[in-house]
Amino acid sequence: MAQTLDIKSVRGSMRHLLILEEVARVGIPMTPTEINRKIGLPKQTLHRLFTNLEEDGFLQREHDGRSYSPGPRLRAMATGVMSSTRVRAARLAVMKALSKDIGETCNLVLPGRHAMIYLDRVETDWPLRVQLPIGTEVPLHCTASGKLYLSTLSKARLQRILNAGGFEKKTERTLTDPAELSAELDRVRRKGYAQDNEEFIDGMVALAAPVKDAAGRMVCSLAFHAPTPRMTLSVAHTHLNRLRAAADELSRIIVEDDGAHN
Repeated sequence: MAQTLDIKSVRGSMRHLLILEEVARVGIPMTPTEINRKIGLPKQTLHRLFTNLEEDGFLQREHDGRSYSPGPRLRAMATGVMSSTRVRAARLAVMKALSKDIGETCNLVLPGRHAMIYLDRVETDWPLRVQLPIGTEVPLHCTASGKLYLSTLSKARLQRILNAGGFEKKTERTLTDPAELSAELDRVRRKGYAQDNEEFIDGMVALAAPVKDAAGRMVCSLAFHAPTPRMTLSVAHTHLNRLRAAADELSRIIVEDDGAHN
């Protein structure tokens, strides 16, 4: 059983941070009651704090109306931490080496509420390239990084997304049928990486591999994309092992940085 804190010794302002810390640690939507098993706040205080955090944008309520996940302000904070100068320098070194070896643009992509967000990129030197600047939001259902993220969700949460439907058809190859998308995500889950076979943009292919934290959870994805006149999907797969090695190296950087601050 999780040991609760002596909440009487915790300052009022710290209680909000303890809630956010637990939400981030668990990594999946949780109810206030589940969070409180670790924190041990009075019920009335707990719900007041959750209300405050939701109103201020640090938490957001899930579709089930009971559980909460990180809100836009908490996600923005996480992005800021990931972009810190020291960590970013190490991260860019890995990405530049990968881009040089593959000869194509590499991206680091974070999951958002309804989309994937480009956190960092290293551009190819080729004049023909797909421009997706830092901060760009791309769909979950038809990008390599998005499908990789969807494959990590709990069955219940993924099923809610599939049931909601409304998947926009970006190209003739985009999977919009929930059953077909679910089968694709099963393949992604088994293989441990995802591909985009001209599903987001005509004439572009991509592969993505997960970057994980110490608990083995996907924090973000490392991906590369290329125009099909220069690289077919089958050729892209010849770079899969190199992509995975770089993603593993980024995972070690994240774990080591986290350990240095604990």
